Amino acid sequence: RDAVAAARACKGWPEATAYNRSQVLYYLAENLSGRAGEFAARLTELTGATAKAAREEVELSIERLFLYAGLADKFEGRVHQPPARAVTLALHEPVGVVGIVAPDNAPLLGLISLVAPALAMGNTVVAVPSEKYPLLATDLYQVIEYSDVPAGAINIVTGRTAELTGVLAKHDDVDGLWVFADAETCAKAEADSVGNLKRVWTGNGRSLDWTSAEAAGDALLCRAVEVKNVWVPYGD
Repeated sequence: RDAVAAARACKGWPEATAYNRSQVLYYLAENLSGRAGEFAARLTELTGATAKAAREEVELSIERLFLYAGLADKFEGRVHQPPARAVTLALHEPVGVVGIVAPDNAPLLGLISLVAPALAMGNTVVAVPSEKYPLLATDLYQVIEYSDVPAGAINIVTGRTAELTGVLAKHDDVDGLWVFADAETCAKAEADSVGNLKRVWTGNGRSLDWTSAEAAGDALLCRAVEVKNVWVPYGD
């Protein structure tokens, strides 16, 4: 609950320009790159992954941060021409406070693949990292702290996935919830979220292939925004 309050109180991030958010994400990617060897070693130690696989996951995580840094000021709205003497501006706005429950598979890449698009679009985040490998997230928090990310923009809470998902689902000050966990936890999150009709996206017990195109780009950015339509009429 304190993490949600901190996310809601953070005004610097959602009010920052898209260009400024992109620069911070670039800086975060560069700082993670500077500690790539340390994170690869931690992955191997915690998950038993080979040194090669661990290095690849860290490199993909860095690439994904660079990707969303580049898209932060480029994933914009559109102009539509309805069957009337008007134009419609479809403007992208952040969802607000987004709860993110990260998967156990690819614990670093999965977490960054979910958190980065939400941040890029100006949301503030309460992230629940992998229950099995939470130390990766606490190590990442050290990088976040010296990467000019405003306080409250991203809040990491470690613990039991099912329990923390339930708290986020029932919390009426959480605007969106992304859950990649077992099928039971996903189903319960959907049921418990009806209190404030928050936007819920779950994997229904299926995790994405975090190395694939499905887990990157516009598909996730679309879930990180709400579209506000503004009608602009014009005369003869």
